[in-house]
Amino acid sequence: MSKSKARKFREKIAREGNRNPELSRSPFAMLDLNTRKTKTKKDKLQQVKHKKQSFGRDDFQTKDCFYFIFTKKEE
Repeated sequence: MSKSKARKFREKIAREGNRNPELSRSPFAMLDLNTRKTKTKKDKLQQVKHKKQSFGRDDFQTKDCFYFIFTKKEE
């Protein structure tokens, strides 16, 4: 892999005897601070329960609705 322009500049500064800017970085800069959690059994059941429900303006159109009209046939 090639070196980035910033990395080359940092190495040049360190070669010349100046302080390396990498040393000024926070120790938390390299850590992944995102928290992840797996779904609990309750969360999974809730997801399955609401899987095919739709919410919003077009809710009426997405539901399966049938109307039957019975008329009396005169002979």
